[in-house]
Amino acid sequence: MGSNMNSIRNGDAGARGAGQLVRHADFPSRHLAPRHVDVWCPPAASPDSAIRYPVIYMHDGQNLFDPAASFIGVDWGVIEAMSGLMAAGAHPGAIIVGIWNSPLRWREYMPRKPLLTPEAKELLADFSRQAGGEPLSDAYLRLITQELKPFIDERYPTLPDRLHTFVMGSSMGGLISLYALIEYPEILGGAACLSTHWPIGKEFVLNWFGNSLPAPGLHKLYFDYGTETLDHEYETYQIQMNHFISRAGYRPERDWQVRKFQGAEHSERAWRARVHLPLAFLLGIERV
Repeated sequence: MGSNMNSIRNGDAGARGAGQLVRHADFPSRHLAPRHVDVWCPPAASPDSAIRYPVIYMHDGQNLFDPAASFIGVDWGVIEAMSGLMAAGAHPGAIIVGIWNSPLRWREYMPRKPLLTPEAKELLADFSRQAGGEPLSDAYLRLITQELKPFIDERYPTLPDRLHTFVMGSSMGGLISLYALIEYPEILGGAACLSTHWPIGKEFVLNWFGNSLPAPGLHKLYFDYGTETLDHEYETYQIQMNHFISRAGYRPERDWQVRKFQGAEHSERAWRARVHLPLAFLLGIERV
């Protein structure tokens, strides 16, 4: 599979951290429209590198690395966060794959299977009317697992196994991250869901998730939420999700972690302030 590749920046040891950021412009797919994919590699990474790296696939890729492209002019600071973890924890780091969203973001990020259950019939109709069609999340996950991941594993020095492959996102990106782990537990070793937008799926999506979790011990789950703006609506849902996770046998602080951030809003600014925490949890870095 071909892809237009552009080097966005060869990092130095400056404020934004070291490493190389590369854009694969208009990454093609048989399932959905093309979109940019930005890939950040740690400084020591190269195609013939002896060191192999975990990979974290992140949604809303235009918000991760460049404030000029970000939704509110503030990016997640992922490079700075990963560079800081590498320095503080003596960790080689991870390859970060930022998948840009498309104009069909709602449909691509909304979990499809929970809305196909008989009890969610009205929710599916409401969602389809507001979003302009039914969820496309199954196609989006095929793009990631069947097209993008093989491409990344071929081009970059990755550790391609489940143990070292993760997914992360915020808001609707939190929903699709958990859905991805449930649908592809043999490919993904963990999901980080920041400010998960539970209300859009009401109890139907949450209950489906809770009853579909992969077996504990082989996967990691990270959740967090704030208390302001949209995040104000999330705590009740998250508490219910916590009960499902605990009942499934996940071990707190080992297999799963939930954090509440008092006063935090629903924005890239808030996620930038804490993105180092899910990165560290997924990668097993204890000193943060």
